[in-house]
Amino acid sequence: MPEYSAAIDCYSDWVHVQEYKAPKSIEEQKAQYRLDELLSAIPVALGINSDKIFVKQRRQNKGKQQYERLEKQTNRAKIAVKEGQATLLVDLWSYLDSGLFLDHRPVRKMISTMVTGKHFLNLFCYTATATVHAALAGAESSVSVDMSNTYLNWAKENFDANNINQERHQLIQQDCVSWLEECRQGFDVILLDPPSFSNSKRMDDVFDVQRDHASLIHRCMDLLNHNGTLIFSNNLRSFTLDKDILDCYRVDNITEKTLDPDFQRNKKIHQCFLLKS
Repeated sequence: MPEYSAAIDCYSDWVHVQEYKAPKSIEEQKAQYRLDELLSAIPVALGINSDKIFVKQRRQNKGKQQYERLEKQTNRAKIAVKEGQATLLVDLWSYLDSGLFLDHRPVRKMISTMVTGKHFLNLFCYTATATVHAALAGAESSVSVDMSNTYLNWAKENFDANNINQERHQLIQQDCVSWLEECRQGFDVILLDPPSFSNSKRMDDVFDVQRDHASLIHRCMDLLNHNGTLIFSNNLRSFTLDKDILDCYRVDNITEKTLDPDFQRNKKIHQCFLLKS
């Protein structure tokens, strides 16, 4: 219903409500009334207590705002949820995002079918949930790289929750672009899931996925072992794959296959490609 602009996600017996900030053309009082109606309906529809509902407001954020801690939130422990064989820790109260991107569930499931006995690389790994799936599916080894210590510490908690051997499955805190330039290791499966835009002070330059994806893909393809596969995904709604990439590699657009039913209404939530030499 377009009058109620919110995403409602269920994590175990908790409900995570993200209200999308109404445009200036909608009166603030009317927007608040609709949110109140929504919050009144959720306990009835889902059969839960209202104290199990946690509400955030999404708005257009720039740069690192989306990663900053929310103000005036009580520090609470992460909660464990199950996704396939994996136990994953989510935080519904401290940050805008929960630590688990739900639209990538089919991608994580796909990865678990590709990595048994293989070497896996997860770039811009966030909380390394895809790596958890890979390790549990029998990946021989993995490397997960992200610039954020916060998310890598979270990834370590995910590893601990699944008894993952951290000698064979490494977590590396570094800018992925510079790490790729230095890397000389080969991998069988690579997940490249960069942000749309980043201007972190830890980076040497501003990152723009539309401008920079071709060079990242070329470098990843250099690191693939024989018959290896690159999974490239991003969330930029206006994204167009560079023609040079289409000319150089075998590219399969698998976006439609990686959208669960609850994301079918908004098919621009992400784009996903498989690439082989």
